[in-house]
Parts: sequence; C-alpha cells; structure tokens
Amino acid sequence: MVQRTRREFLQGSLSAAAVLWAAPMFSGRAGAQAASANDKLLCAVIGCNGRGGDHISSLSRRKDCEIAYIVDVDEKVGEKGCNAVEKNTGRRPKWVKDMRQVFDDKSINFITTATPNHWHALCGVWAMQAGKDAYIEKPICHDIPEGAALVAAAKKYGRICQVGTQCRSNPAVQEAVKFMAAGGIGQVNFARGLCYKRRKSIGALGDYPIPAQVDFNLWSGPARYTTPKLTRPNFHYDWHWQRLYGNADSGNQGPHQADIARWGLGLNRHPNSVICYGGRLGYQAERKDPNYVDAGDTANTEVAIYDYGDKCIVFETRGLSVDDSADEEINKLFGKAKGNKIGVVFYGTEGVLVQREYTYCIAFDRKGDPIKEFKGGGDHFGNFIQAVRSRQAETLNSDAFQGHLSAALAHLANISYYVGEKNKVTVAQAKALLEKIKSRDDNIATLNRTVQHFKDNGVDLDKTPMSMGPLLQFDPQKEVFTNSAAANKILHRQYRKPFVCPTAKKV
Repeated sequence: MVQRTRREFLQGSLSAAAVLWAAPMFSGRAGAQAASANDKLLCAVIGCNGRGGDHISSLSRRKDCEIAYIVDVDEKVGEKGCNAVEKNTGRRPKWVKDMRQVFDDKSINFITTATPNHWHALCGVWAMQAGKDAYIEKPICHDIPEGAALVAAAKKYGRICQVGTQCRSNPAVQEAVKFMAAGGIGQVNFARGLCYKRRKSIGALGDYPIPAQVDFNLWSGPARYTTPKLTRPNFHYDWHWQRLYGNADSGNQGPHQADIARWGLGLNRHPNSVICYGGRLGYQAERKDPNYVDAGDTANTEVAIYDYGDKCIVFETRGLSVDDSADEEINKLFGKAKGNKIGVVFYGTEGVLVQREYTYCIAFDRKGDPIKEFKGGGDHFGNFIQAVRSRQAETLNSDAFQGHLSAALAHLANISYYVGEKNKVTVAQAKALLEKIKSRDDNIATLNRTVQHFKDNGVDLDKTPMSMGPLLQFDPQKEVFTNSAAANKILHRQYRKPFVCPTAKKV
C-alpha cells in the first residue's frame, strides 16, 4: 500500500487552496514574524464551559501569554471565565459574546476554542483569515469538508493550527509508538479503539426554554436555527448527543483514541471503506418505560470497521454500563472489569500493546506477560505556543491535517450509521452481513461481545433491534463516497447565513 504524506495530501485534493481566492474576511496579519521570547502573547479563549475551563486554567498559569478576551454566548459562563482568569492572574479579561470582535482586534496573537462542535471549523477559519493562530478542540470539525477547509486555511494564511488531541504530546504515547515502529511487538496491522464510557440518558425529548442569558442566535451559528426552545433539558454539554451540533461519543471522546490508532499504525490518509452498526438503545430499559424517547439522536453504542487495504482499525463505542463486563480479554488488557475503559489495543505478531490512559501504555508478549511500560504526560499548549513563537508549523505535535484525518473517522462511521439507521437487523442478519466484510478483526466475535453488552443492560434486541449501516467505499483523495449518493448527500451540512464555512478551495 502506498501511503500519502501530508505534503502529497495538500498537493492533491487541497492544492487549489494554495491559490489566493480573495481578501480575508477580516483584516489581519497575513504572516506574522517569530515573536521575541520576552514578548507576552495576547490570546482569547472562545467557549468557556467544559474544556474551555481547562484552556483558561492552563493559559492563565503561563507567564508568556495573557488572556485578553473571554468569549461566550452565555453571559453567566463568560463572567465565570473572567472571574477565573482574574483570580489566577490578577488581571480581568474583557468578556464579549461575539467572537468576531476578537478577530477584529489586531493585537490578539492567537485564539483557543472549545465551542460546541458545530462552531469549531468556522471559528478556526475566521481566526486564521484574521491573522490569528488557532488551537481548536477535537473534533477539529463537524464534518469532513470542514476539516479540509481548516487544513487549507492554515496553509494559505501561514497560520499555526493545533488540535486538542493532547496525547500526541505525551511521552507515554510517543515512546509506545516508537517502540512499535521499532518492531517491539512485531508487525502491527490492526488496532482496536475503545470508548467504553457510561453515558446516561440526556432526558426526555420535549420543548424546553433557552436560558435567558444565552444568545441563541450566536450559539446556533452555522447550524440550522430551530426555535427559541430546546429539545433537550440541559442546554450545555448535552448537545454532544444531537447530530445537528455534536458527533456522539465517537466524535467526542473517540478522536483521542482514533488519533492514537492511526498514529501507531502509521496511517496518514483516510480509509478505503467504512461500515458501522449499533443504535441508541437501552434507555427504555433503564427507565422501565418502553415508550420513553431520549432527546439524543446519535448512537450510544456503535462499532465501526475501517479498511485501509493492508491495515485495519475497529472502533467500539459503548454508552451503557460497562461494569461487570463479560469482555474477558478486554478486561484483562485494561486490568479491570468495572468502570470505563478508554484506550487503544494494538495487535502485533509478537505481542499486544495497550494504551490504557492518556499517560500510560503497557506492552505484553504473546504469552500475555508484561514486557514494557510507558509513562508520562506532556505540555500540549506549550508545544502550540512554542510553534506560535517560532512560526515553525512542522514542530506541532497535532496539526490541522492530523486532526482532520482523526475527526474524519468519526464522521465516516456516523454517516454509515445515519444512512442505515432505518435498516433494523436481527443478530442473525447482522452476522450474515459481517461475515462478508473484509477485516483483520474477527467481526463475529466483536459483534457477539456487543450483543452481550446490550443484553447485560437489559436490551431486548428482538423488540428494539440494532441498525446496520451500508459498507461505504470512500475515495481518500477526493474525499467523497464512490458507491452511495445518500452518503454524499449528508457528507457536508447546509449553513445558515452569515455563518458559512468556506470550502477548502475558497478559504
């Protein structure tokens, strides 16, 4: 198999983005010079809940930069962010609810963003058009064309763009990847990503009021404006499980593990195909109400199979309880039966390597005996800021290109699931279909473990069956499906003006 390098990728499907299209939306510095080590970089944190709070904490501890703006469409959240910065630094940043005010300020060197997923790409593109460097939380984009647009924008405007897949900066994972590349567990052609992470129901589907302090027009941004009401009880965070804004756990927690799986296998391109099966099941059993309708519309349990030709990735997402799991092999590899299991398993000809935590990996020989441990965390923000100062994008541990490829794995799986959502299958039918799918995994064994997971959580698959998506063939260079018009139709979303993210050719 011929693997494409980052340079080849950019010269291929994204090469047109190198041609100047038009003046940037915002006037800014087209190409900043390296900053002096004594200069304090001014920045803005955009989106302050969840991971945004971590951004504030990490950046306000640094002596080489200053948070000048807090941006949030929720005034209460914004003020809370300003209070945190002031407490940590003694300086109070300015709160604004519209990120475009930051982009118009030429004194700002970089932004970090932890907005909801549907805002990630447009925020990043606007920032880079305005001459700002950008640190963007995972997933870098809400769909695949948006990821390509960010890669193109970073190249066109000469910006530093880091993605929040921080395991790339952790010595534990760095050394584990080097160990595998040197043949530590033999030849490695298969990796299994796991997101066994309990996610309870987000509440009953219904009409709920928007919090009074929230500018819902700005919050919605590129997404379709629904109504002045919510369909979920909890405004913040639970958008992850609604496809209009989020990408389920395969696109929330999953990009960390998908990124490590690709990295360890040396894959710097999109897969040739994907197939996904699963469903949003189990909440009726939990509530003991067969008519209960959860407000989420993304799968809480799904399995995706990605074919790369001579290599393969399987990603398993489970949102129901994983305590007392019957997965004996997985339990042994992760050293526990209870609780979440989030990581990656690499299968080599001479052993297995497991990423159990962000800062811990362990390798086993063929007998199952431990042979080497890898430990240590890094400074992902530090790596980004160093690149901002040096203007050397190649020193980034996780640039837009890597973020794009890893986010795309979630998007590809979700598209297969969405296209086949109404294709309800029995376990026997699922087995018959999966027996025909090319994979380096034992597809039936993985299916059986998934079925057992449903049973352990009280799901009757005869009454509420799984959905089986189609096997979608994907062109890694053109970034389109070659066998499904239905899949291509939902490959890219429609935008709401003026919140329109340009394509890679028009950034």
